[in-house]
Order: sequence, then structure tokens, then C-alpha cells
Amino acid sequence: MDDTARYQAILQRDRSQDGQFLTGVLSTGIYCLPSCPARKPRFEHVRFFASEAAAQAAGLRACKRCQPDLFYRGQPSGEACYEALRALLRDAPAAPGDVNALAARTGVSRRTLHALCREHGQTTPARLLRSARLDWAADTLLRSQDHVADIGYAAGFASEAVFHRQFRQAHALTPAAYRALGHSTHFTLSLPSAYRSEEVLAYLGRDAQGPAERRDGQQLCKAVLLDGEPFRLNLHLDGASAHCSVAGAQSPSAAQMRAAHHMALRCLGLNGQVAGFERSARQHPALAPLLARRPGLHFPLSATVFESLVWAIVGQQVNLAFAATLRRVVIELAGQPAGEGMLAHPSVAAVAALDPATLCTRQFSRSKAAYLVDTARYLLEHGIDIEQLPHWSFPAALRRLTAIRGIGPWTAQYTLLRGGGFADCVPVGDAGLTAALQRQFQLGERPKAEATQALMAPFAPWRSLATAHLWASLSDKP
Repeated sequence: MDDTARYQAILQRDRSQDGQFLTGVLSTGIYCLPSCPARKPRFEHVRFFASEAAAQAAGLRACKRCQPDLFYRGQPSGEACYEALRALLRDAPAAPGDVNALAARTGVSRRTLHALCREHGQTTPARLLRSARLDWAADTLLRSQDHVADIGYAAGFASEAVFHRQFRQAHALTPAAYRALGHSTHFTLSLPSAYRSEEVLAYLGRDAQGPAERRDGQQLCKAVLLDGEPFRLNLHLDGASAHCSVAGAQSPSAAQMRAAHHMALRCLGLNGQVAGFERSARQHPALAPLLARRPGLHFPLSATVFESLVWAIVGQQVNLAFAATLRRVVIELAGQPAGEGMLAHPSVAAVAALDPATLCTRQFSRSKAAYLVDTARYLLEHGIDIEQLPHWSFPAALRRLTAIRGIGPWTAQYTLLRGGGFADCVPVGDAGLTAALQRQFQLGERPKAEATQALMAPFAPWRSLATAHLWASLSDKP
């Protein structure tokens, strides 16, 4: 194939030529796959390469749209396409005006785009686009003094009213209140109508002896790390609002207040999934009765992804009370003092620095101690920022987690559920879930893995919240 034929292949976005050659775009300094969906350069600005090494030797870098570096590492094309989609939205969320335009810019059909978002993000293209615009707007509110309406328009929202409404739905604050995060140690989140605070507070304060959380009625104090420094995040729920404040040895910075706001949203389960789930559940014969018992049930996430991973590891094959005891040990040994006798949940580095032998003197089995410490060391050694897990492709996240020794399907799914906030997780093998399914469907015995998957399948794409309702149903009288 000569250069003229290669140029025709890239004009046609011919996927059959991916892996046969690379296109170097001299005017932008990048190299691409032949199927790259980006606008095509003029022939005189193109040079073709037989390998990545040759393209890189010419001073070119990998394209963020088609991600040839991932392709040549053998990453599945769907994952590469999804990551390219995320990169596109991160860099220019307003560029695609709607889902049709987003599909065109991604180089796939609208139907394929929906399937891609469903498989890899457990979301829809519209929700992904809206989330990217809101994230960009939130960043811009804190780093610029532009008028709120101008930021909304620049992010791609059709009107100031639409921007205000969607921003408040996502962040539980108005844009102006969000911008003020850096000027105060307090903020007040608006809670949805029928918000069930008792279940949320019961989960957050489930360990009455824990050094990282203290619950007193409708108030919860949680010791956390904000940009590596220990603080106390106080939450006071009064029905329509959650009054939040941050206290520590020094005043928090604007970045730390933004991190505290993010943690508060996670802990209170304010991720925007409940309305869609409840609309779907009302039409489902098995879910409708569960929903009727607990309308407005929200699913609290852990303050950080790593916290959920630690809980999942210490909770493997033990009851909840003993899991809480082991978690307490980890915090006591590696947590940072946050004032008032509280300890913040330790960082990845702090857990990696633990000696497994010390954990074994505090009721850990040798295998569980090794799994916990080795997991933290693995994350550090491989440069994995586990807090980015919510932005990973779901299949990629599952694969990367289960590649770590000691992390099986249940541990990975639980981390994706409680830490990643993915909407359609099923923690197969979870004792509480199987007990709830047995009761819900009046089974003679607890379902095995295959039966659990089959019973949960009709609840897609909201199986995470369905799991939350099933767990909650265990407290109902038979």
C-alpha cells in the first residue's frame, strides 16, 4: 500500500487498517490510528509510520481521541473508544451540542454510543455529557471571576435557568454558593424531598466505637483527609438541608473545601441516580413493593474510593461486626489525628507502610493482612490513583482490581458499588444480598452465583440501588 492509498484509508476511517500503519500529523504533532474520528489533515501535513516507536522517534505524541498507545498495548477497542470519549468531553464539553453531535465526533453511530456508555460507564450519553459540562462549570466557577451565566453558556447549557437547575441537582448547591466554598468553612446542601436520613446516618455511623466517625442523633462527624491533611467534616441533617462544616488545626483552603463538598455528596448518596431508579422501579413487579416501603432511599458511598476498598478487603468472609473491628485496627494503626480524639481514615501510602505482622497481632489473619498491605503497595508501585476509579471504564476497572492478589469478584464489585458509585453493580456472593433475594422471591435456599445474576438481571440498569433496597429489606419483619 502506498501513501496515497493510506491517505484514502484514513479519510474513510478504515478500522481494518488499524495496526497496519500510523498517521503522523505534522501540523499538530500527534500520531493516530487510521480509524481516528478526528478531522482529517491535508495530505501534505501527513507522514505515515510502521510502528509507534517510529512515530515517537519523530517527536510525535499519541492522539487523545483514538488513543493508539492503548490500541498497541492490546486494550479492547471499546475501552479505548470510551476513554477517548471521556477525554473529548473533559477537554471540550460544550463542543458536541447534543448526543447526535457527540456520536459524530466520537466516530460511531448513536446506537453504538448508547451501548458504549451503558457497558463502560453504566450511564447514558446524555447523562455523561451533562456531567462533563457540570464538572467543567464547577472548575471554572472556582478559578475564574466570569459571570455565572457566561460560565453556563460556555459549558454548553442552553439557558441560565437550565444551568442553575441542573447544577443544583448535581451539586446540591447553587453555582453562586459553590463559588463561595473557598470563602467559608460552612456550606448547606439541599436534600431531595422524601430524603431518608436515618438509613444514611445509620450506615455512616455503623461503628459506634470507630475512631473516624461519631454519630449523635441527626449529626455525624467524620474525620477525613483533605489533600492529605486531617480535618473533621461535620454533617447536620434537618430534613430539607444538610448543614456541613469543616474543622481542623488550620483553616481549610478553597481546594480542601471543594474536596469536603465532594465527600459530603458521596457520603449522603447525592449522586443523582435515585429519580431515574424510582421511575423504573415503579413499573417493575418485584421492585415496586420494595420501593413502596422506602421511597427516597439513597445509597451512601464511602468518603473515598480507597476507604471502600479497605472495607471490602477486611470484610471478606467475616460478619459485619468483626469487619468493623478490623477496620478500626487499620485506622488506629495508620490514621492521622484529626482533633477531638478522632483519626482520619489512612491514605494508600499509610496502609502500604504497615507491617502485616503487626496486623496479625490485632486479630488479622496472615492472608488478610498480606492482601490489605500488598494491595496498597501495588497501587503505589503501579502508579494507580484509585480515586479516579469512578471515571474508569467499568470492565477495565473490574479487570484491574481483580488483577491484584486477594481481590476477587465480590471485593471488586463491592468497591465499584460503594466506592465507584457505578449504577449497575451486583456484588455476587454477598451474604446479605443472597438472603434478601431468598426472602424476596420466597426461595427454598439462598441463590448461588448464577442464580443471583439471573434474579438481578431484570433490575438493570439500576442494580446498585436495587441492591440497596434489598439489603434494607432485611430489617423488615418477615
